[in-house]
Amino acid sequence: MKEKVNVTGVPETMVQTLYARAKETKKQNAKIKDEIAVKLVEKLDYDFSKADKDNAMTYGVIARTIVLDRMVEQYLKKHENTVVVNLACGLDTRCYRMVGKYMRWYNVDLQDTMKIRRQFLTETGPVYQIAKSAMDDSYVDDIDYHGENILVIIEGLTMYLCEKDIRKMFSIIERSFQKVTVMVETMSPFVVRHVKEKSIEGSNAKFTWGVKNGTELQKIVPNFSILHEVSLVEGMKELMSIYHVIGKIPAVRNISNKIVVLEKRS
Repeated sequence: MKEKVNVTGVPETMVQTLYARAKETKKQNAKIKDEIAVKLVEKLDYDFSKADKDNAMTYGVIARTIVLDRMVEQYLKKHENTVVVNLACGLDTRCYRMVGKYMRWYNVDLQDTMKIRRQFLTETGPVYQIAKSAMDDSYVDDIDYHGENILVIIEGLTMYLCEKDIRKMFSIIERSFQKVTVMVETMSPFVVRHVKEKSIEGSNAKFTWGVKNGTELQKIVPNFSILHEVSLVEGMKELMSIYHVIGKIPAVRNISNKIVVLEKRS
């Protein structure tokens, strides 16, 4: 029996990204393995035909997953006993791919989104669910925190926010945690202005915010210092060999989404 999901607007993107990961996993030479996504998609009563046509979205999601999985895994190897906070998690399944590598993992998202997540993913410690906004100070109260090292992941969110929200989100992180590293996905202002996601065109999800690079982001959040940034071109190289060539072109690198790694200034 398939279960119907009613989602519109930004939350709808979580169903699309889940589908993109499931589709890739089923390929013979899959670049990522997300068996849970495959199981979930089989249970969903949802029209994926638009997502099937939206290759740009699909490639973007897979490239991001390749890059972030690698970055998170490397980070957790270096920093034992890390508590991970995954803001705007949607139906993300990274907590299962990284199992055994962290101390506790908190998936945080809006109430409606978490209701859908709970419908399909029954999570118990060390994976926890918090049904609150990333801009709601009180989500921190639900985190069992005793000064451990914190890794915050913000994937597929900032492009739907405004600068005020970004500042607020980072100020909560900064006030609440002593030692904290943030991995945040950013979109270039050019893409925000000129690109629409075909797969969710009918919904109210619109790209609204972007920065050219980590240095620009840091001006907005001065209490964090930038460690490095990785272009999603790195993930695209594994999907399409032409990216080994075009990925060297500055314009291509510049308009590609990036994962920016920031650290709270001590």
